[in-house]
Amino acid sequence: MINLSFFPSRRLAFYMVKLFLTRSLAVLFALTLVLMTLDLLGEAGKILAVPGNGDSALWHYVGLRIPILVSRFLPFSVLLGTLIAFVGLNQNSEVVAMKAAGLSAHQILAPLIVASIVISVGVFAFNEGVVVNSARHVDAWSDNDYKPIPPASGILSNVWVLAGDDLVRAGIVAGRGPRMTLHRVSLYDRTGGVLQRVINAERATPNPKGGDWLLQNVQIYDANMDVVRTVPQLEALAGVTPDQLTIAKVDPMELDYWTLKDRVAELEAAGRPADEARAGLAHKLSQPLSILLMPLLAAVAAFGLARSGQVLVRAALGMALGFAYFVADNFSLAMGNAGAYPPAIAAWAPFLLFLLIGEAVLIRTEE
Repeated sequence: MINLSFFPSRRLAFYMVKLFLTRSLAVLFALTLVLMTLDLLGEAGKILAVPGNGDSALWHYVGLRIPILVSRFLPFSVLLGTLIAFVGLNQNSEVVAMKAAGLSAHQILAPLIVASIVISVGVFAFNEGVVVNSARHVDAWSDNDYKPIPPASGILSNVWVLAGDDLVRAGIVAGRGPRMTLHRVSLYDRTGGVLQRVINAERATPNPKGGDWLLQNVQIYDANMDVVRTVPQLEALAGVTPDQLTIAKVDPMELDYWTLKDRVAELEAAGRPADEARAGLAHKLSQPLSILLMPLLAAVAAFGLARSGQVLVRAALGMALGFAYFVADNFSLAMGNAGAYPPAIAAWAPFLLFLLIGEAVLIRTEE
């Protein structure tokens, strides 16, 4: 007799969720450990080359990078963990016992789907509260060659602005509005596209009198006279506003959902391209939900008789479906960033497509 209850057995549901979580977390731990080790091997020399950086700086880097790695590779870890759990269930004929008890494939997967929804909500909160801050901080730190940076939550790094013919680069932008501070400022003074001067300043703040900025510890290179001179202070960057610097670099990875939404509005109001920001905004919702797809795509390894000798083939097929989703998602997001796809299509089309593919494969393999 077929049992039509969503969760026919509470004990069975907890058993499935336990397998799902333990395998996924084990894969995530191993994957994060390996990737963090490789990353640290590549960056440790640069970090320790800065005077004053020691073991604490290395641990600080690890603390900043681990949340980013966890967020990025959690869906992949869930895919592998689910495949490992399903292969074990299949080889031990536990799936056969469940189906003999009247459970359908969707009832077997139901506890995992519910657990995936809970994980997706947790990942979204983790991304918004931890990952964006870590990404912003580690990018600014690396762009500053791992030298100390201001402890500001709204920090931006490597910001470029076009002011008339002149190019302005700020290594670090900290704060907002009148209290904004620029660090490692470079002004490329051009006339008719020809470089006239290069002005480098240690820091810059808005001039209280308005209209320009006060540059401090300034070095000026005159390209016409081929001379370099230094001055303690200089008024420059006329016409450059703090808002221009704020929207000059909008990286969805470094901004939480609501801040990014405000940046999109600011870009559109200024007549600036906002395709990348709008695609990133939509992807902030679809990316955590990709975890929901992993049990469905991996389910092909659970159904079918183990004695048929195709368990590994089914596991490989589940892994291939998961990889195909990640490739399609990255490709679609890139097309959205370029403006070729509408943001909603770029963010949600791969999810909906592979949801239908997973359902079709599940129904076919169940037969």
